[in-house]
Amino acid sequence: MWDSGALCEGELLEVVWVLADGLQQTERSRPRWRERGIEAHYCGFLTRPCTWKRIGQHRESESRSKDLATFIPRMYLMCPKYLIVLGCCFLVPLLLVSSLLPAFTYALTDVQASLIAHHQLSSLPEGGDFPADFKVEVDPKLMFPHDGLKNAYYALQAWRKAIYSDPLNSTGNWVGVDVCSYNGVFCAPAIDDPTKTVVAGIDLNHADIAGYLPVELGLLTDLAIIHLNSNRFCGIIPKSFKRLKLLYELDVSNNRFVGPFPSVVPELATLKYLDLRYNEFEGELPRKLFEMKLDALFLNNNRFSSVIPINFGYSPVSVMVLANNKFSGCIPTSIGFMDKTLEEMILSNNDLGGCLTPEIGLLRNATVLDFSGNKFEGPLPKCFKGLWSVESLDVSHNNMTGVILNEICDLPKLKNLTITDNYFNGLAPNCETKKKQISLDETNNCIADMSKQKSSQECKPVVNKPIECSRDKCGGGSAQPNPTPQPPPRSVQPPPSPAKPLSSPPPPVFSPPPPPPPPVNSPPPPPPPPVASPPPPPPLASPPPPVNSPPPPVYSPPPPPPSPSPPPPSPVYSPPPPVQSPPPPSPIYSPPPPPPVVRSPPPPVPSPPPPVKEVVLPPNLGFRYSSPPPPMFPGY
Repeated sequence: MWDSGALCEGELLEVVWVLADGLQQTERSRPRWRERGIEAHYCGFLTRPCTWKRIGQHRESESRSKDLATFIPRMYLMCPKYLIVLGCCFLVPLLLVSSLLPAFTYALTDVQASLIAHHQLSSLPEGGDFPADFKVEVDPKLMFPHDGLKNAYYALQAWRKAIYSDPLNSTGNWVGVDVCSYNGVFCAPAIDDPTKTVVAGIDLNHADIAGYLPVELGLLTDLAIIHLNSNRFCGIIPKSFKRLKLLYELDVSNNRFVGPFPSVVPELATLKYLDLRYNEFEGELPRKLFEMKLDALFLNNNRFSSVIPINFGYSPVSVMVLANNKFSGCIPTSIGFMDKTLEEMILSNNDLGGCLTPEIGLLRNATVLDFSGNKFEGPLPKCFKGLWSVESLDVSHNNMTGVILNEICDLPKLKNLTITDNYFNGLAPNCETKKKQISLDETNNCIADMSKQKSSQECKPVVNKPIECSRDKCGGGSAQPNPTPQPPPRSVQPPPSPAKPLSSPPPPVFSPPPPPPPPVNSPPPPPPPPVASPPPPPPLASPPPPVNSPPPPVYSPPPPPPSPSPPPPSPVYSPPPPVQSPPPPSPIYSPPPPPPVVRSPPPPVPSPPPPVKEVVLPPNLGFRYSSPPPPMFPGY
């Protein structure tokens, strides 16, 4: 193959392609080639391979192209600035050359180079899959213990060809049939047949590799871990990944992937850890994403937009980070369904708005909640007193108003409360007395007799503006816990009321074990079904405004549900899905059982038994996700 090491990166140089003897141009050119450390040799036309030698390094590579028409565009694409002169003493070659001379006598323009590149890319299966009749064919002289390793060899060699730059030479030893000795490739006994060794993991984190993910990677069907963070991979995630039936962790963070959310991801049934942060993904999130059995979801620092899907709360994740995107609308009230598993949620720096839904107060296992840098308004819901485990609560840089209540400052595990840059106009007495126990940043608000606050001119227009969160188009955030509209749904679900207590962590048995202490888990199942029903679509179709108006009232009551006696969350949540436009909230307000005794259930959150090391997949797959967070970027 053409050795472009000296030519493509050097000065402008006339390259002579020798097709026959006796050309004076060739002889005149030889001295110039020698000055650059390169010697040109005779090549019979389409009969013998042409050899180019780099004298300085005594290396040679053969161009085995049997088709001149295919060879020339390739050479031009690699070295568009070099002049290629064709000569030949045969009639047929001369005719062929004469037809090509007009196009190749001058260096390619940027437009021409772009067209060639586009043509080559368009010939690839865009993130596609293998054809039905696809067969892996390798040199018959190569011997493999079984087809799995043969497929791995084929896939890794295809990937190596898809790498444009490997400055650390991370794939330098990707040669030979022993794929288990390749850098970054980890093998383990197959799950279905321990006597076979298979490729179970790939870890090329921080390798600074530039390239793309070829379709052939779908042949690595025993992969459990793919860690590629902090590289320069581009393009999209190929659809052939759907063949990776054992994939447990997928980390492609801090790369240059583009396009919509990878459509193949929801097809990865065994996936638990998904990290797509610091890329250029855009568009909306698919609803199927929140039906996956994920334990950790990192989508921050992309270009995702649109509203958050209404079934957002059905995800069993313990950690979810959607920060630094362009999400709009409100936080879906289904967030309350995450009470059993959610430990950390970060939604900062988006365009979310409306009132904070009271269902957030049901997240009794959450330790970190960050809603900063959005457009939330209204007060902090009183039902936030149900956040028994929260250690850090950040609502800074929003448009929130009202008073920070005692219930918030009295949270048993609260260490950091950040409310800076809002329009709060008061702190309850307990907040003042607990400043020594918690880190409270209340600067740049509208609190009288405190330093570093907004001016009265800036505060009045916002503070005096009435905000009725119970009628908020995004779903209530009212501080009043009593209003509990829609008794019908409640009556149906009171029996499973015990749902409130959230104890045993569900399926996820991962590093971030949910430490819910409460007792009963039975009710959880009922809630999901109702929401999954048709109602969700309506809300999606019509932006949150119309559909969500009813939910607000229904959810204001949920705050109290934390109390064990009244029918807890499950009842409250079922209503959200059904559109509540028909039932007027006001008439139903009187009947709601408002026992807001959230304190009754002791806040003790004894962590349940530590997760069992159950991951059978790759040996190095502990419950701690081995993928390090993408470096070099501030924030999450």
